[in-house]
Amino acid sequence: MSVETVESSAGPTPRKGISILFGLTLLGLLLFLWLLLGFATNSFWTPNNISNLLRQGAMTAILAVGQTFVIITAGIDLSVGAVVGFTSVIVAWLLAAGVPLWLAVIATLAIGVLIGAFHAFGIVRMGLPAFIITLATLTSLRGIGLLITNGSTISITNEAFTNFSRANFLGVPSLFWMVIVVAVPAYIFLHLSRFGRYLFAVGSNSEAARLSGVNVNRTTYLAYILSSTCAAFVGLLLASRIGIGNATQAEGWELQAIASSVIGGTSLFGAVGSVHGPLLGAFILATINNGANLLNVNSFWQRIITGLLIIVIVYFDQLRRRGER
Repeated sequence: MSVETVESSAGPTPRKGISILFGLTLLGLLLFLWLLLGFATNSFWTPNNISNLLRQGAMTAILAVGQTFVIITAGIDLSVGAVVGFTSVIVAWLLAAGVPLWLAVIATLAIGVLIGAFHAFGIVRMGLPAFIITLATLTSLRGIGLLITNGSTISITNEAFTNFSRANFLGVPSLFWMVIVVAVPAYIFLHLSRFGRYLFAVGSNSEAARLSGVNVNRTTYLAYILSSTCAAFVGLLLASRIGIGNATQAEGWELQAIASSVIGGTSLFGAVGSVHGPLLGAFILATINNGANLLNVNSFWQRIITGLLIIVIVYFDQLRRRGER
């Protein structure tokens, strides 16, 4: 089998109809939740609440897209929440040191690239499981960030930077526009390029992909670099939104990203996933959390609901896999 064969067959073309149907189901569920919460509470449809929901969901959605690239290869990235907190510290530290805004942004994204490359190096060259190398990074980055800040926070006084996350364009929060900025090239990359098909091929059977001419190591590097770069981008957005760099921010966001991706139809076993699914999954979770807050539901129940959703979806994914055998 050649690379050309992989390019024509590795993508999930037979599942396109199912993927579209599943996406429409998720969209219907999201609209149903919005209508339900609109009747259940008078404050859900207020402009401030919708803007807040879109801003919070946007950051989780971008993380979920990055996480999806990794999960499609049958990997996992547990570090994305720590990367968000760490990069918020980095950009705040650079701006406090007088570094120009454009250079601080580029440097912060470059750090995301390096973190992703380190993860792939650990997996490809050192033979470490993705779970272990990204878990080690999760704890290490939290510690490094706390060392840089001496356990405190770094305030951001650059108004051009902080005003960005609070601005609206055409009545829509700028953070939501960033989802579109990420989602459009992500869709083209994953579904319309050969590199996206290589991700699916590696997730389906890495050895078969290698024998077909796919550079499995390079594909692994690409997946983890994209995941960490998305996390670094979210770190920039979070720092802009809250106006500080804090290494302890975004704790648990890696689980939110994984949950959003899985709810969006990405298989934890690899080779199945999309861009639109995790985006909808992220906003479904954001809606559940937002609605629970408006209804004064204990926050612990929000975590329970998220966990139950993951169990149900992974269970049905297993049933699907058994049916294909």
